Amino acid sequence: MASFPIETHRFKSFDGVELAWHETGPTDGPPVVLIHGYFSTAEVNWIKYGHAGKLAARGFRVIMPDLRGHGQSARPHDPAAYPPDVLMRDGFALIEQLGLTDYDLGGYSLGGRTALRMLVNGARPRRALLCGMGLAGLTDTHGRGTYFRRVLTNLGSFERGSSEWMTEAFLKTTKGDPEALLLILQTFVDTPEEEIAGIDVPTLVVTGAEDFDNGSAQEVAELLPQGRFVEIPGNHMSAVSRPELADAIGDFLAA
Repeated sequence: MASFPIETHRFKSFDGVELAWHETGPTDGPPVVLIHGYFSTAEVNWIKYGHAGKLAARGFRVIMPDLRGHGQSARPHDPAAYPPDVLMRDGFALIEQLGLTDYDLGGYSLGGRTALRMLVNGARPRRALLCGMGLAGLTDTHGRGTYFRRVLTNLGSFERGSSEWMTEAFLKTTKGDPEALLLILQTFVDTPEEEIAGIDVPTLVVTGAEDFDNGSAQEVAELLPQGRFVEIPGNHMSAVSRPELADAIGDFLAA
């Protein structure tokens, strides 16, 4: 199996905020842009568990941004740096920076929602990937946002083993910035079902069998004109570590 290095690059987004992206795979391979989830990073979501390496070995040029407020991207504390849909606008800025016209686009959890916001605002990739994201997480973003706001404003107070405690532990693992991450919550924008149903792009919807964090992923696939649902083992946190995630993505993109 070919092994490719991970290269990190930086650029200025539409408003001058510096963002990082990581890349691996053959430079002349078909590009696939993969966006990580909330609290996470490209390293944790796509590189650590071998997903990027598997896709690179199948010939794909894998492009993995760190979202604003996450990872190696800037983490401004000015609320003005977090307008509604800013992550979507950062996604378009990356596509423009790289000059991509023929590419695949997807993400996990918040990354999947960000990819969908790009789709309903004009992105036209060859294929799309919505991983770890259900219908409620797309149409009612404040529901899940309320949970994260409670975690971020009560750090250090949760019972060991509780959902909130585990979320805080993950935040520590990724060295997240609580102040920047709180501001990310104000960027969330709901997407009506009729807009989801208007996305006429071949789309893989993949989620863990025990992942109920964002509602039903199968309902998302059923709304999409060209949606395909695949279930893999795990819950919202563990499914991202499963080899089946990269296998499902690779098989879909290679089909």
